Amino acid sequence: MGLFRHCMVVLFFALGFLLVVCTVPRPVQAQVPDNPSLDRGGASPDTYRQKEVPRRPVATYSIVARDSVTGQMGVAVQSHWFSVGSVVPWARAGVGAVATQSFVDPRYGPLGLELMSHGRTSEEALKALVTTDDARAVRQVAMVDAHGRVAVHTGANAVEAAGHQMGPGYSVQANLMESDDVWGAMADAYESSEGDLAARLVAALEAAQNEGGDIRGKQSAALVVVRAESTGQPWNDRLFDLRVEDHPEPVEELKRLVRLQRAYQKLNEGDGHVTDGDIEAAMESYRTAMGLVPDEATNGEAPFWVGITLATEGRVDDAIPFLRRAYAQDDRWAELVRRLPDAGLLPSADLAETLQERMQEEKKPASDE
Repeated sequence: MGLFRHCMVVLFFALGFLLVVCTVPRPVQAQVPDNPSLDRGGASPDTYRQKEVPRRPVATYSIVARDSVTGQMGVAVQSHWFSVGSVVPWARAGVGAVATQSFVDPRYGPLGLELMSHGRTSEEALKALVTTDDARAVRQVAMVDAHGRVAVHTGANAVEAAGHQMGPGYSVQANLMESDDVWGAMADAYESSEGDLAARLVAALEAAQNEGGDIRGKQSAALVVVRAESTGQPWNDRLFDLRVEDHPEPVEELKRLVRLQRAYQKLNEGDGHVTDGDIEAAMESYRTAMGLVPDEATNGEAPFWVGITLATEGRVDDAIPFLRRAYAQDDRWAELVRRLPDAGLLPSADLAETLQERMQEEKKPASDE
């Protein structure tokens, strides 16, 4: 009986392996064939084919890029369309990034990433999908893989002004523009700007808008940046995942959110140092966070937790100025202090009472902060 079970297990895994091997897409030819019905590694052409063309274009200008220093990859986009971030930008740590727009087929995102995860280059992945798309003449899609190889397709029937430009590790693409200067300006801004990948992606969007941007106006924007390598924890792989769904100045709002996220990233970094017992390193991170945004941007939360951290370490006098800053924004922070001992976030109820009393001594109007 034991031998029979062993043989069945071996047979099961062998069949599973054959199934995976048979369904992994095979490399494509260097040129896009004229016949759109070619089989792609055992998958039916109907798996990828978009049969009906959407009536209106969903996205306008975007950039996909890989940072050659950090290996981070990302996408940024702006459009006069509600919630552009829900359909255009796609990225996976260790794999690549995709922007799918114009008369958009969102499947280019997950399918492109899946193909690249199986070893396809960005060019091979894009050609495999464009080839099987009956509506490819109205698509605009760009991909970058984990090695910085870039591929882009602008369909012949994309609404003018439409075009793209590739550079080292990046591609900018646009349609429905006020002028054909947009994508060149985006490329120049990305190459000349300083900072990390997120900052340079946003700079490209700003440059597009400065050239007139979308002829229909402005409405939504999004930014996604992922790590060079996957941590195995998808929630930690995304360094930025921000969306502005509907706003009169979506790029400016996106820029504000990027700055706010940097502040919270520093707060999280400080918490990590506290966990490791390095209070001085924690305070340095906290100070950086509070220097990035004013207290009102977090409703006082940033200084509040700095004060609690210091109080927990026995540095009550150092904690009070931070707690007063929080209280100046919202007096409910004093009530929260009372609740912390029961949650194990303050050593004692007596300490909580002391902090409550002292943080309320010199409340200042929020406008004075």
